[in-house]
Amino acid sequence: MAVISVHKDEQALTLTFVAEFDAGVERVWQVWEDPRQLERWWGPPTWPATFKQHDFVVGGQSRYHMTGPDGQLAHGWWTMTAIEAPFRLAFDDGFAGEDGEPDASAPVVSIAVTIEGTETGARMTTVNRFSSLEDFEQLLSMGMDEGMRLAMGQIDNLLTNPSR
Repeated sequence: MAVISVHKDEQALTLTFVAEFDAGVERVWQVWEDPRQLERWWGPPTWPATFKQHDFVVGGQSRYHMTGPDGQLAHGWWTMTAIEAPFRLAFDDGFAGEDGEPDASAPVVSIAVTIEGTETGARMTTVNRFSSLEDFEQLLSMGMDEGMRLAMGQIDNLLTNPSR
């Protein structure tokens, strides 16, 4: 089923995605916990991700890059701020330089994910919180909303075909 709603709230500086899946909470949790599974969906289909580091503990760091259709690399990082397996995680996400280290001049988005059971599987709510209206507008103008929708649209296939 994947993404069922997207809500942009300029006043609250949030971009919220709600997705539903025909898989249990624990299975949906794995798409966040396992870096090889993250690589299969974190990033739109034309910008696949490669996670070089994914330390999935509070305070842990992730380093990744996405590769565009022309071979261009976009580097990113995460810092885990909360983990309550298998129902909640939170992390800061930002752009990085070619060395994989955070770019202090780029926006940082605080992301909170909740996963809850439903009658038919699981619902995942992802709230992206921006620190300023400028950051909100900049990232939306870069296509963050459509990119996240396309990325999350790949999770259904991953859940039914975990080994590819």
